[in-house]
Amino acid sequence: MRRDRLRRLAVLALALWMVLPILPLAVWSVAHGWRFPDVSPQDWSLRAWSFALSGRSGILQSFALTSFIALATTLLSALIGVPAGRALGLYRFRGKGLVTLFLLAPAVLPGIAVAFGLHGVFLRLGLAGTVTGVILAHLVPVLPYMTLVMAAVFSRFDPDLEAQARTLGATPWQTFRRVTLPAILPGLMTAMLFAFLVSWSQYLITLAIGGGRVQTLPLLLFSFASAGRNDITGAVGLLYILPGLLVLILTARQVTGRGAAMAEGLRP
Repeated sequence: MRRDRLRRLAVLALALWMVLPILPLAVWSVAHGWRFPDVSPQDWSLRAWSFALSGRSGILQSFALTSFIALATTLLSALIGVPAGRALGLYRFRGKGLVTLFLLAPAVLPGIAVAFGLHGVFLRLGLAGTVTGVILAHLVPVLPYMTLVMAAVFSRFDPDLEAQARTLGATPWQTFRRVTLPAILPGLMTAMLFAFLVSWSQYLITLAIGGGRVQTLPLLLFSFASAGRNDITGAVGLLYILPGLLVLILTARQVTGRGAAMAEGLRP
């Protein structure tokens, strides 16, 4: 009983910790004039939301474009990161430490150095200022998360399960779909969550590679904040954090519940 009460208090504290930073954005998004030393806004208005949700603002188009880029980056990183993570997690080979160091390099190096280094390469390739170029550039900071998480997942995976399935007549696709995928799915969902959020939040790389032509939501958010439009910044800020919350809610059950149970059930 006491343990359940402590658990509920911990969940409540975590929820408050997550919600409290959002409250100022919510107030700003409906405030029209909020100056020091007033505790609350002088006027309340939905004009910021009306503008943000209108077609002429370009915010909804930017939201859709940012979602497309993040989803495409996530899927591409999974196609590369799952087999790479399997190799790092299951096998020992010469140069493995060097490969791991290479994967960690984008996370260690300063973001501005990575962004402008990529910009020079992408200019020569003709990919600067394109959505394709931005997606490929986002793979640089995203792939380390995907690959290293999957390496940790595969380090606990028993390949004998696949061998048993093939012995019983399963095709490679059936083996992957019925044995491998259920076992790695919780970790894969976690890796894809990280990949989506990292791509979604990219500012410097998008600015450097997109050259201002690819207007994602972080770029618009920064421009409105720099212009002093706090009400629109609050509305755009809430839209900006919405996908992360939705992805977290949709994947929470798979990561912590049913998927983990399926993986446990596969163990002999």
